[in-house]
Amino acid sequence: MKILVINCGSSSLKYQLIDMEGEKVLCKGLCERIGMESSMITHEANGHKATTPAIFPTHTEAFAEVVKKMTTGEGKCIDDVSEISAIGHRVVHGGEKFKASCLITDEVINTIRELSPLAPLHNPAGILGIEAARKVFGNVPMVAVFDTAFHSTMPPKAYMYAIPYEYYEKYGVRRYGFHGTSHKYVSHRAAEFLEEPIERLKLITCHLGNGSSIAAVDQGKVIDTSMGMTPLAGLMMGTRCGDLDPSVVNYLKYNLEITGHELDEILNKKSGLLGVSGVSSDKRDVEEAAMNGNKRAQLASDMLNYQIKKTIGSYIAAMGGVDAIVFTGGIGEHDADSRAKICHHMDWLGIRIDTDKNRDAHKQKKDVVEVTAWGARVRTLIIETNEELMIARDTKEVLEK
Repeated sequence: MKILVINCGSSSLKYQLIDMEGEKVLCKGLCERIGMESSMITHEANGHKATTPAIFPTHTEAFAEVVKKMTTGEGKCIDDVSEISAIGHRVVHGGEKFKASCLITDEVINTIRELSPLAPLHNPAGILGIEAARKVFGNVPMVAVFDTAFHSTMPPKAYMYAIPYEYYEKYGVRRYGFHGTSHKYVSHRAAEFLEEPIERLKLITCHLGNGSSIAAVDQGKVIDTSMGMTPLAGLMMGTRCGDLDPSVVNYLKYNLEITGHELDEILNKKSGLLGVSGVSSDKRDVEEAAMNGNKRAQLASDMLNYQIKKTIGSYIAAMGGVDAIVFTGGIGEHDADSRAKICHHMDWLGIRIDTDKNRDAHKQKKDVVEVTAWGARVRTLIIETNEELMIARDTKEVLEK
């Protein structure tokens, strides 16, 4: 079974073709600047990677070019699209309608469209990808895999906001959580590595990157997560503010004399590491500036590490213990200094990491690296996330039901 995994943005199309026998990636690539001038496609297969200009008025033309790259030339990995058994689409927001991945039908597309107010940038892009794929691939079965689905096991006490209940009933205002595909993948991979059934484990998964979230996974089910109704909530991120006193919004709107849309831009695109440091949204740039004596960069770094530590502690309390902490994502996998600072002074909770193992983790070239110190009760793991593979697995599972 070969599954094509699709992640669509409003002007981009990211793809991977995975052979589920051995879970081998046959090709992967990215179509950029769809609907703009100077569109391009980067395609990688058979050890060959190339970026070429293309004309993509819509996602349909982008899919057609993907097919061409997969079936001809140096990047050829299949003879014909008939070899593709199914297509798995990443869809950001499933609301309360979708609590698991599902086969895509006209009704499913309409429901995803109805949920667009909850994710106005992402869900319409997902629909564009689905409809374009239908035009190019015809009757190939397609599955929707939702970022929010893994978090649907949260109890009401964790997902409800303390505002009039009618707003939840009428408008769906509640915590949904995101990065669910990543949290699901690394929690199951952790259980596999620890050689324990996931149903017997209490895990805290930390997906840390330009966008960051943490999840408490108790016996395979999420009981809480840091992102909220939108990905703006929770930890501070590359450009997002994270949790904020709601009164700050009105206070800034009044004092800056700006519209709600302009303020939304500030909170989503000009805040976080970028807003505090004034240097960059990239943690690596911020850390470099901090090492060179930039106090605002140091503050930004300290704030993020502190917030992660605090959230981990609260989730240990919520679950009544923890068996393992998992770090993943760009920061989680590659920033040894952040991992060390997050886990510092947590010995009393049974969390302690080995300094040398943590520093040299990147040298091991493994998808799972353990950095637990000798004698620590809680295991600490670094796991390379693989959202595309998780989407492919979910797609396969839906087809085989």
